[in-house]
Amino acid sequence: MKIAVLKERAAGETRVAATPETVKKLAALGASLAVEEGAGEAASISDAAYAEAGAEVGPVAKVVADADMVMGVQAPDVAALSGAKPGAWVAATFDPFGQRERVDAYAKAGFEALSLEFMPRITRAQSMDVLSSQSNLAGYKAVIAAADQYGRAFPMMMTAAGTVSAAKVFVMGVGVAGLQAIATAKRLGAQVSATDVRPETAEQIKSLGGKPVFAEGLEASGEGGYAAELTDEQKAAQAEMVTNHIAKQDIVITTALIPGRAAPRLVSDAQIASMKQGSVIFDLAVAQGGNVEGSVPDQLVEKHGVTIMGFSNTPAHLPADSSALFSRNLFNFLNAFWDKEANKPVLDEEIGNAIRLTRGGEVVNPRLSEAS
Repeated sequence: MKIAVLKERAAGETRVAATPETVKKLAALGASLAVEEGAGEAASISDAAYAEAGAEVGPVAKVVADADMVMGVQAPDVAALSGAKPGAWVAATFDPFGQRERVDAYAKAGFEALSLEFMPRITRAQSMDVLSSQSNLAGYKAVIAAADQYGRAFPMMMTAAGTVSAAKVFVMGVGVAGLQAIATAKRLGAQVSATDVRPETAEQIKSLGGKPVFAEGLEASGEGGYAAELTDEQKAAQAEMVTNHIAKQDIVITTALIPGRAAPRLVSDAQIASMKQGSVIFDLAVAQGGNVEGSVPDQLVEKHGVTIMGFSNTPAHLPADSSALFSRNLFNFLNAFWDKEANKPVLDEEIGNAIRLTRGGEVVNPRLSEAS
């Protein structure tokens, strides 16, 4: 089985879907690896390192030619797959709801698109979950970037010249990214509080040294561990709690996302205006519409003396580590289903049906059918 790894072509994308480590592991399963020249450059991986690991390195046309499978971080345009075998698998993140035209193009071209974002959140798939691994790094980077922008220190410092008070950090949304943001802010010495619409996260917040802050009676736990969309009454209760709490905070990290929908609005302009001058808000959901009113991807926005920031692709700001984790997720996925006799992965129904977008010239994923 020939697996092709392409250089990412999306603007600002620095990650790569395979590293020399995973090239060796995939080769040990029986696959042959072909890597496009320059694919790992932004992640500090040289072509020579791939070649030493056993991959063929060359131009895209040679790499894709007769490929049984293509691996990517972000799904390439169909045009980049010219020469791959009919029905070849493409395993990558597809943004299926936001990029439906690309999914339709894959179906028309006859490729089998496997959307890694749709990996079910079940115990045996945890090691394959790219959203979790990348969100973990994103939560860390959000705090580091906010700390760099903040004009004061994070920890309390007692000096001969007086005491420096600890920064107050408020994390909104306690998923994987939020939990890592709490842990990182605590390690930097901040006073940390956090909120979520799922009350079961309170113990998780406490376990990391944070203070849970919840609107009374609020509960919106959804499927797969995600938060569900709030009712109007719940939104009002949450907004009141945030208004009372946010005015005392120095740093706010927002992380809330709902799969298949625009990011929920968590922080209004009026709430921003209540914060102290010099405060910083990092909107991790800015690329999906933003949790914060007025946030703009990859731009510093100043409103009412508060700096609002957020990256369109936060994991891409840590390319070496994010590539290493992403590629291990991919290897774990293929390794779990590798059939030695067939010398290729054979998916089971539970995971195969969950992540498969297209097959046999048609869009086959039920989640996309429901959304259309």
